[in-house]
Amino acid sequence: MTGLASRRQLRASLMRWALFTVPLVLLLGFLSGRVGSSADSPWFQALAKPDIFPPPMWFGIVWTILYVMMGLALAIVCAAWGARGRTAAIIAFAVQLAVNLAWSPVFFGMQQISTALIVIAVLDVLVIVTIVLFWRVRRSAALLLLPYLAWIAFATLLNYEFLRTNPEGGPGQESGAAQRYEI
Repeated sequence: MTGLASRRQLRASLMRWALFTVPLVLLLGFLSGRVGSSADSPWFQALAKPDIFPPPMWFGIVWTILYVMMGLALAIVCAAWGARGRTAAIIAFAVQLAVNLAWSPVFFGMQQISTALIVIAVLDVLVIVTIVLFWRVRRSAALLLLPYLAWIAFATLLNYEFLRTNPEGGPGQESGAAQRYEI
């Protein structure tokens, strides 16, 4: 027992936070994936796929698991009332999540492979910062984010490979050329 709360009270606080953060992170991830076009769009279907591109069914499964783990990690940090660095860790999480949620609309919606690569590279750095800050608050929360870091590192490589195999940005991109017909 701590001086302020019993173990039972601490567990209850963690559960309350988890009941809020896990569904919130899942919902935001789901909404981000639905903004703009998706992997079913004609543009994406026409892209040359890199050799390392996994079967599409895995993306939904992996992201669901990762968003649950991210929500739990956030709940652990949120429940750490009075911990030094808690506020900075929560802010870092919110910033990296916003950048995470921006990637799908940039890649699929705006069809900007190179801009999406910049977004995900920034995300890589922000997730590392978040893990370091989480580690200072609760090590278990930081450990929950390690699979997320591994997946976005793979996603960064995959984004780069999409750019390499589709240097013009894919089919249907504006080339800037104009064709005129005389009537």
